[in-house]
Order: sequence, then structure tokens, then C-alpha cells
Amino acid sequence: MLTRPDSNEYAVFYTNYIARVPDGPLLDFLARQPGDYRQLLVGLSDKDAIAPTAPGKWSLKQILGHLCDTERVITYRALRFARGDEQELQGFEQDDYVREAGSNSRSLEDLLAEFESVRKATIALLGSLPPGSEMKAGMANGNRVTVRALAYIAGGHAQHHYELLKARSGGAKGGLIKPGGSASGAKAQPS
Repeated sequence: MLTRPDSNEYAVFYTNYIARVPDGPLLDFLARQPGDYRQLLVGLSDKDAIAPTAPGKWSLKQILGHLCDTERVITYRALRFARGDEQELQGFEQDDYVREAGSNSRSLEDLLAEFESVRKATIALLGSLPPGSEMKAGMANGNRVTVRALAYIAGGHAQHHYELLKARSGGAKGGLIKPGGSASGAKAQPS
């Protein structure tokens, strides 16, 4: 059962992400998030989606690519630890991944579809975990983390970026986001 992790199950940095996950069934929340992104970005053109959200920041397409890459890394860690792998896993440099992903050359629809696919795979993995494996832990980027904490981090990370983007749109439902706001791929994240 994927219940909220205790604070000793993850690095302090992730407290903010985990706090963004509402109470209730985690898998239901994870399943809703791609639709929330679709609704928020409805009507946004590919041209608008490649503009940096602020000088020196990522574009909306790059943020979506970052969500996909980061979720893959998080769920890979969860898979390894759930299967009892004790090998320490290294971090990754998110800015390098964003630069190399080429997200701005892809369509917004393609990136949203990829996020939906990645999220479906995440839900399938988490939903298939044998009882007790959610409490298994490992070392990732120099920090001990449990499988259930990684599940919450995945949802909280996506929610973090969603809330930044929603704030830029003025919170409007189905809010068309125009370039020039302040959402970004914030640095200082231990990957």
C-alpha cells in the first residue's frame, strides 16, 4: 500500500514535493495529473510553447520533457529498490538532460502524449508492487530513499511544475499560458 512516507524515508529536499501530494489514493492522483496538464495547456501553440518561460529558463516543451525524463529516473530507482537491488544509484544533471532531449523540436501534443505514456508505466509499476516492497530502500544520489517515497516524489515533482505553470496562467481553467512568466526548472534539486 502506497501510504505517505515518513520524513526519514527521503532527503529533506523532497519534503516540498511530497507535501504537494494530497491525501487519498496516490495512484488516483497520479492518474489525474496528465489530464490536468492537458487542460492547463489547451490552446497553446507549438510556437508559444518553445519560448523560455523567463530569461535563462526552460520553455514549456522543455518542462514537459523534463517531467518525462525525471519520472523515468525516479521509477527506475523505485524498480531497482523494490527488487532488492542494493547498488547505489547516481544522480543526473537535469539541465544536461533538458539540453540533450531536443524537446523544443517536438510538438506539444507529442510531449503531452509521452507524459501520459510515462505516467501509465509509472502507475503500472507502482500498482504491481508486491506487498512490503514499498518499504524497501536504497541509495540514490547519496541519499537513502524508500520506494513509496519515490512514488510520492514522482507525483509531487509533477505537481510542483504544474503549480508553477498554473500560477503563470493566472490560475484560469483551461488557461492558455503565454510566454514570459516565471515557471522554470528550478535548480538546486538533488537528482
